Amino acid sequence: MDKLTVCLLNDSFPPTIDGVANATLNYARSIQKNHGRAIVATPWYPHVKDDYPFKVVRYASAAMTKRLGYRGGIPFDLRMQTFLARQKIDIIHTHCPFISTIVARILRYNTGAPIVFTYHTKFDVDIEKRVALNPVRNASLKLLLNNINACDEVWVVSKGAGENLRSLGYEGDYIVMENGVDFARGRTDDAVLQQMRQQYGIRPEQTVFLFVGRMMWYKGVRISIDGLARAKKQGVQFKMFFVGDGADRAEIESYCQEVGIADDCIFTGAIQDREKLRSYFSLAELFLFPSTYDTNGIVVREAAACSCPAVLVRGSCAAEGITDGRNGLLIEENGDSMAKAILAASADRQKLKEIGKNACQEIYLSWDDAVARACERYRYVIQRYTRERRSSALEQEMRELRAVFEQRRNEYARKYYRFGRQLIEGKLPSLRSKPFKSKSVVIVRQEENKPPKSSGKESKS
Repeated sequence: MDKLTVCLLNDSFPPTIDGVANATLNYARSIQKNHGRAIVATPWYPHVKDDYPFKVVRYASAAMTKRLGYRGGIPFDLRMQTFLARQKIDIIHTHCPFISTIVARILRYNTGAPIVFTYHTKFDVDIEKRVALNPVRNASLKLLLNNINACDEVWVVSKGAGENLRSLGYEGDYIVMENGVDFARGRTDDAVLQQMRQQYGIRPEQTVFLFVGRMMWYKGVRISIDGLARAKKQGVQFKMFFVGDGADRAEIESYCQEVGIADDCIFTGAIQDREKLRSYFSLAELFLFPSTYDTNGIVVREAAACSCPAVLVRGSCAAEGITDGRNGLLIEENGDSMAKAILAASADRQKLKEIGKNACQEIYLSWDDAVARACERYRYVIQRYTRERRSSALEQEMRELRAVFEQRRNEYARKYYRFGRQLIEGKLPSLRSKPFKSKSVVIVRQEENKPPKSSGKESKS
């Protein structure tokens, strides 16, 4: 199978910006460019124009942005399901275990294509924060597990993600399939960076720090702010960039004001221009990402692509593959530990550059390489699924034949049993109980009834 038609499903997609939406987008781009045809199915958003080299199918949705941060899709959109069913899809890849996986299950029923599911996010944390009532939380987790168990293969983006999935009650198999980044190795042009320094008034003695992601407290943002505030009291001069948007942004800005670092922080909001975002990664000297929520941390590899090292919580999923002091910095999950890392980094900025170069060489993974590996696995899943379906069909056929054989055997057994009983009891029907209708026999009977012919001699006498 040279070319594949892959249907990618996720509850979020640009204009919504998050790590999973970015992963879905890059899967689609790489598949369309190198491996066949990609189709993305995602909830409808108002005033959105999808200008991509692949097909995007928007299905009906409801406004749930205030509570969930996203629009909620309606999986039983007949127009969408009918269109997808006609696309000769080879495999379905869903990146969210809720609405998208319901869509995937309906689509599998209509097309016979297998489903791969990727577990990106600690959904138990999302559910706990966004759903107030315990019965609703329990129902949400039950739906999550039912959908995941219904998939034909499960992928996780890191070992830690797999452990989190196990903690939710999942008992099936899974494999680790890492995400990549869409940045090429290398930094933005120095002239662009110098212009940014002038724009933001960054002085040579100031160390530039960066956070990119949703502005939510569970991303570990408080640890970064506390660390920066304590480092400032000890004389560290810096500029801190917060790139992203989210429900907690107003509170985060207020907290920066409260601890006295508001003048040193710049909130850019969400940046959709990937080249512009790359320039912020290139401008930064250290990426602050003390999140224990993220299962993979694509942004850590995006920073590494630009030779910007990251400070991460020791033992977190995002810290997998990081060696402290070589290709990143590891801390404990508190503000004091962050402050020590910031103080050490600001004191030896040349060392930071060396760590950044090592990160670029050792933890960088492009999306093209990541998706190429995924497509090889797609082919294996398709072959296995086809083989299992054939085996299942053969087993069903054998079961049907066995049932017919059993039925006929029972019928014959009943007949022979009845014959035996009749034979023993002398009740067998007479073989000559009905008159024969053969014409030859009738002729013989007629001859027997005729009087014998007299000979000529007897007549003479």
